[in-house]
Amino acid sequence: MSMKSFPKPSDLKVPEGAEGWEELYPYYLVFQDNLKEQEDEKFWFCDSQHWPTVFKPFETIGGEFAVKCLGQYNARHLMIPNANGIEFRIHLGYLYMSPIPVPEAEMAERVPHFQERLAHYYQNWPELLDQWHAKVRGTISEMEAIHFEKPPAMVPMRHINDGVGKDGSEKLIENYDKLINLTYQNWQYHFEFLNLGYIAYLDFFNFCKQVFPSIPDQSIASMVQGVDMELFRPDDELKKLADLAVRLGLQNCFADTNDVEGTIAKLKAAPHGRAWLQAMDNSREPWFNFTIGNGFYGHDRYWNEHLELPLGFIKDYIRRLEDGQDIMRPVAELIEERDRIVQEYRDLLDDEDQATFDQKRNLAAMAYPYVENHNFYIEHWTMGVFWRKVRELSRVFHAEGFWPEEDDLLYLSRNEVRDAIFDLVTGWGIGAPGGPIGPSYWPEVVERRRKLVAALKTARPQPALNTPPASITEPFTRMLWGITTEQVEQWLAEADPDVEHDATQLKGMAASPGQAEGRARVVTDSDQLSEVQPGEILVAPITAPSWGPIFGTIAATVTDIGGMMSHAAIVCREYGLPAVTGTGTATTKIRTGQLLRVDGAKGTVEILDEGSGNG
Repeated sequence: MSMKSFPKPSDLKVPEGAEGWEELYPYYLVFQDNLKEQEDEKFWFCDSQHWPTVFKPFETIGGEFAVKCLGQYNARHLMIPNANGIEFRIHLGYLYMSPIPVPEAEMAERVPHFQERLAHYYQNWPELLDQWHAKVRGTISEMEAIHFEKPPAMVPMRHINDGVGKDGSEKLIENYDKLINLTYQNWQYHFEFLNLGYIAYLDFFNFCKQVFPSIPDQSIASMVQGVDMELFRPDDELKKLADLAVRLGLQNCFADTNDVEGTIAKLKAAPHGRAWLQAMDNSREPWFNFTIGNGFYGHDRYWNEHLELPLGFIKDYIRRLEDGQDIMRPVAELIEERDRIVQEYRDLLDDEDQATFDQKRNLAAMAYPYVENHNFYIEHWTMGVFWRKVRELSRVFHAEGFWPEEDDLLYLSRNEVRDAIFDLVTGWGIGAPGGPIGPSYWPEVVERRRKLVAALKTARPQPALNTPPASITEPFTRMLWGITTEQVEQWLAEADPDVEHDATQLKGMAASPGQAEGRARVVTDSDQLSEVQPGEILVAPITAPSWGPIFGTIAATVTDIGGMMSHAAIVCREYGLPAVTGTGTATTKIRTGQLLRVDGAKGTVEILDEGSGNG
């Protein structure tokens, strides 16, 4: 008998050593016993696309701000007729989502508001987008100006003379609150245009499906894809720097890029090396505000703070240039293919439908770049500054003995951090001999929570919870996450012991066309990217836009989650790589070293042999 439901949250086994994990997160983020009946009636899917690993307590801020702000633009700003926001919970360390539909009786009332708001944005898109860039950059500048330091041992005499009347401790509290609020502000800005980009694309998508019933989803996406997008600018800067290094004869300076100081010293001593370093400095702001992660975790490493990362990518680009390879994205080919597909389908329409086709495609093409470009400004740049400031504050506490490791603030919730700040400034302000209470309280708590997080990481998340709807129609769920009716049915079938499975076959979304064969390289953490070898097929829970430097070396990409408009799908199309997204289980079924065949047009992955099984 076929399974009709995924496990309920309460059915899932707690990993050994993770008992009591709920203490890691605030009450409103975990399933509640007194709401069990209501919560078990809802279908929840795991968003491992954006949050592929277990949250430390402080790291929930990214999930909370992102999903809340996404929802407010659906439900309160744009008044989308058929979609409110998304409920979200953390279970066993992973984020689960449940889209909220609009009651059918309320849809018609929202339509005129929706149309009025869309018209305002689409008719004034360039000017409003310029304002958006100014707002976001202004917020980042304010965040950069924030600093955290312990108050001085004595209030300066000039403050006495000036009648300041404060001891300076308020700055720690004010700056912490300001950092949180500014980050929240940019997350609200994040979604001001994002949903509009999806709506314009969805409108064009639906029109194409109406007039061309058999058109592949990939063809629709190809007709609106951008080429010169800011999200690819960091990678393009590295390629230009690699090319400059070759032209200046500086290749030997990059022999050991893990030694950043040594590499820079060699460049300073080499003829033309200082000119190259100046070119790198010109690229660093803002384009090195880029992480090999996705910006949602405190452990994500950013190029500006870890120069061994961009220098290592530059070293590889230099190698490829010396091998005679073309390291640039196939921009001309992408444009030619896009224009060919547009013309091919447009020619099939009569004059009236051609006019509609042009209008909808032009709108989608105008709005589409934001779908990717915002990622640099928010997930990378904003969150890079945020985490750097959080680490600065954590070091203040660490110096006072609040916790054993410099970054252990991440094991506190953001409201607990505020309490700890007041504890710190109180112990300082009153001159207590023993100082604040935190050093005698937090180390034990942090160690217990460290063990809980480690235990939760030993188990992979369930892809979904509870009974799915008969069909999944919510457009964002399908387009961004790749959660389709077919995908859910596949997950259910794979979990059913009574159904025979072909362990060598996986099915997902046909995200980027092309076929490829190669050995698998399973990557579950961005720190493993250095292990990827040329010609391999990357298998990951999800890819990040910042993985661009390796896309020129791999043969194809396979992911567990992601829809046609996910970052993984978009980036692979821009690099001309075959991709199958949303397989659900690729990282658990495929082992590094196995030979794979990927068909990005059909959305299939075939395991051809057992391979070495290493990794």
